[in-house]
Amino acid sequence: MPPNTTATTGDKPGKSGRKKGRKARLVVLVLVLAIIGGVAYGAYWSISTVRASFPQTKGSITLDGLSGPVDVKRDGYGIPQIYASSDEDLFMAQGYVQAQDRFYEMDVRRHMTSGRLSEMFGKGQVKNDEFLRTLGWDRVAKKEYDTKLSASTKKYLQAYAKGVNAYLQGKGGKDISLEYAALGFTNDYKPAQWTPVDSVSWLKAMAWDLRGNMQDEIDRALMTSRLGPQQIDDLYPDYPYSRNKAIVQEGQYNALTKTFEQNGSSSTSGSSTSSATGASTSSAGSALTSQLSGLYKVLDNVPTAVGVNGQGIGSNSWVVAGSHTITGHPLLANDPHLSASLPSVWYQMGLHCRTVSSKCQYDVTGYTFAGMPGVVIGHNQNIAWGMTNSGVDVTDLYLEKVSGDGYLYDGTVRPFKTREETIKVAGGKSKTIVVRQTADGMPLLSDRDDELVTVGKKAAVNTAAPDRGDGYGIALRWTALDPGTAMDAVFAMDRASNWSDFRSAATLFDVPSQNLVYADKTNIGYTLPGKIPTRAKKDDGSIPAPGWDSGYKWTGYIPQDELPYEYNPQRGYIVTANQAVIDKDKYPYTLTTDWGYGTRSQRITDLIESKIKGGGKMSTDDMRQMQLDNSSEIARLLVPALLKIDIKDKDTSGAKAVREAQELLEGWDYTQDADSAAAAYFNSVWRNILKLAFGNKLPKELRVEGQCLWVDPINTTGPADETNKVRECGQRDADQAQPDGGDRWFEVVRGLMDNPKSDWWSTPKSLTRPGASDNRDDLFKRAMIDARWELTAKLGKDIDTWSWGRLHRLFLKNQTLGTDGPGFLKYVLNRGPWKLSGGEATVNATGWNAAGGYGVVWVPSMRMVVNLGDLDKSKWINLTGASGHAYSAHYTDQTSKWVKGELLDWNFSDKAVDKNTSDALVLKP
Repeated sequence: MPPNTTATTGDKPGKSGRKKGRKARLVVLVLVLAIIGGVAYGAYWSISTVRASFPQTKGSITLDGLSGPVDVKRDGYGIPQIYASSDEDLFMAQGYVQAQDRFYEMDVRRHMTSGRLSEMFGKGQVKNDEFLRTLGWDRVAKKEYDTKLSASTKKYLQAYAKGVNAYLQGKGGKDISLEYAALGFTNDYKPAQWTPVDSVSWLKAMAWDLRGNMQDEIDRALMTSRLGPQQIDDLYPDYPYSRNKAIVQEGQYNALTKTFEQNGSSSTSGSSTSSATGASTSSAGSALTSQLSGLYKVLDNVPTAVGVNGQGIGSNSWVVAGSHTITGHPLLANDPHLSASLPSVWYQMGLHCRTVSSKCQYDVTGYTFAGMPGVVIGHNQNIAWGMTNSGVDVTDLYLEKVSGDGYLYDGTVRPFKTREETIKVAGGKSKTIVVRQTADGMPLLSDRDDELVTVGKKAAVNTAAPDRGDGYGIALRWTALDPGTAMDAVFAMDRASNWSDFRSAATLFDVPSQNLVYADKTNIGYTLPGKIPTRAKKDDGSIPAPGWDSGYKWTGYIPQDELPYEYNPQRGYIVTANQAVIDKDKYPYTLTTDWGYGTRSQRITDLIESKIKGGGKMSTDDMRQMQLDNSSEIARLLVPALLKIDIKDKDTSGAKAVREAQELLEGWDYTQDADSAAAAYFNSVWRNILKLAFGNKLPKELRVEGQCLWVDPINTTGPADETNKVRECGQRDADQAQPDGGDRWFEVVRGLMDNPKSDWWSTPKSLTRPGASDNRDDLFKRAMIDARWELTAKLGKDIDTWSWGRLHRLFLKNQTLGTDGPGFLKYVLNRGPWKLSGGEATVNATGWNAAGGYGVVWVPSMRMVVNLGDLDKSKWINLTGASGHAYSAHYTDQTSKWVKGELLDWNFSDKAVDKNTSDALVLKP
């Protein structure tokens, strides 16, 4: 059985009312339920079954296709370092070793990216498959492989696939993974051979989860059903450039500034936000709102590949020049924030050529994706690099006027391009769908939901929109739907030896666009790569656009040599944490209207400057400690105001208890440690402020599913009347609902603090208990009272027993058979809970959604600090462990250290690796 200290048999508390088909549920286990009930399973789940899939890590194995022997050296955490004498042998061995540890994860992932989950898990996944087939990730990946990728990249992908298939040879399902043994009760599914396209498709899944502001586009449009233009603008404030610095600040955009001056107000330039009263919402009216509501339901069912796509999620990376470090050489830190998964999305590995030469070009180590050759983030013998999501806008939604078999475009009906897709279903009949695309390749997403079709036919529109006819549809324009060269970029970065090499490699990294930080022994740098669209005058990409008007089409892409970068800035450090890339007044192109708001980036900047301005020097451990910073910026803003609130006996029964909770905030340093009672109370107050001021006023499409309110009917005239209200219930999953409490909401509240009579602070009787508020302090008081009783119910009456970690817990769930179904499989596959420090928009970004509860939604999925002065003194950690096998010693053996903020030694040199090798395996030709 799994260790008692980490096993769990239950769901995360507060997660009731999950949607059918919810994206975290890759599997509907109706069939598995049938086989768990009897005593027969007891014999089947024997020790031999569990151990059958454990990899061989010692001795030798013969693999057909190798040209020479390959050494696989694993340390005490099962992290492999591979040594070969040719590139092909190196990547073949990588495929074999990753399949040893993670093949089930790899197999599920490729079925997801190709829209074939139903082949593994049955009819419960058909809707997901329909949507993913409509996007056509695998089709685009095949085009990339056939037409875009270099000959050397294809050679590496083929070698990797050969290694995976060598592992599969002669093995049945239970010999590969425990999960296959479970599926074997009801499904005769057998894993197919791995292909190079399976690896390329994974980059499309990564790009989907890092696609930019698509969710904000949807949310802004949905808000129009209940909020006016100014109210929506209030909720999307301008980026605070003067307070939270952009990434690129000095020296490296002179050419771009010149271009800006020449172009003047370029047709592609724009402000940080735009009014929600754009042409698409005004011309399409309620048709757009209704369509997008249905679209959100479709999107929400798509399995999460890398992370939750929501405002507030992001990553940290920063690099400090040698002039400010104790070694005299740069230090580089990175911790990408992604949804928690088991196993972790990352797989640590080293790929070493015994002798680096033209025949064998790699000596690189870092974080890889199981299922894809190469290293994504890490360092080689010369340079180090990290990534954060840039957030640039590479997706647009278009409302299309459907007319017969075509769509309207500049007054002419154009025919759709169509293709048929057949979805095979385990235990059921296959289903064939027709995918429709516009002439420029935009898939019609609304074809995947019957409700969207119906709504599009019936929804009311104003006179500015085209005649309804056969209805409206929604199409997607996305850079990742065009073949690209990101796979070439991975290998080019892995072998880069200097800044010039790295910049050249970055130009190939077209999708997804990422902030790339760089360091070598003497230099630091930043570059923004990516295929980033330019738009016509009428559109800035902030809201869905009318597809029938060519004035909203993409006009091209920003030239690679005009994308922002920075090299050896005078300040001696570079910070990227999803903030604005560059000040909008210094750049001629609109990169996005929806940056993260810079709370984390500015905190990191302040921590660095507090060290170096006093003459201090940064160490590897200083970088680690910064990654664990728990300071709450919103608490720093609100607590002084909360402490001024006078809680009197006459205001409410139990005022003494509320004052007792209020006193927790006195002297609090705003850090959100797991054992902090003050952090628990403040975050509850924050959650209730958001609910009272904003959440209860949002349309049902954005509120948490099952949360019901009595509200004024839409489109009524005359004054509000308590007697004519209607009951509306929220429709969004708790992890994705609004207000999520991210730093956009920090900025919203900051902007309202000096306006205590703002309408946002008003709450009618029907939305609060007891009484109402018409000013900021009354609302804060109500939130403090509600928070006290909420935590009394959750944590007990005695505040001495309260702690943030009791609310803010991490559950690690196997993302297939562990997410739903019988407790037996959950007990076998899942782990947790762990009580976490950190919080929303802190450097230690253990994210939670304030609309849905306090449970951890995303985390620093790994942490690393690279020491360019001595690479063997670098440090790293993963969220879980190297293995995807539930009973392996390396399933979650890094998690407890990750929770404590500890890092492992990151061995790189031959001497360091040999000293720390626990298991040695030789792969022989």
